[in-house]
Amino acid sequence: MVVSIGHVNEAERTLKDLRLIRIVAFADFALLVPLVVAAIVNEEGVVGILGPIHGVGLLLLLFLCVRGVVQDRWGWWFRVIVVVTLGPPGSLIGEHRIRRRLGAVDRAV
Repeated sequence: MVVSIGHVNEAERTLKDLRLIRIVAFADFALLVPLVVAAIVNEEGVVGILGPIHGVGLLLLLFLCVRGVVQDRWGWWFRVIVVVTLGPPGSLIGEHRIRRRLGAVDRAV
């Protein structure tokens, strides 16, 4: 569906939203890996710092996914997979699935 002049079409808006989700997911994943390692080796100081930062990233991912559901860009499954996988992995899986459905995997940035 094409909207008025000066606006991008719905597919382009969806791709823009997915690009933002991908950026946030990669940044959050970069924090999640050392957080898990620090938790395994019982580094409470590192966990105390990285844990809340990852929490903010997770909340941002959930917000972006729910916003996409509300805007009818994708279904409820996206937010569920984000919660089940603790954020980044599910976000990246959902992002890739939607891009593939839009036929835009080759245009991924």
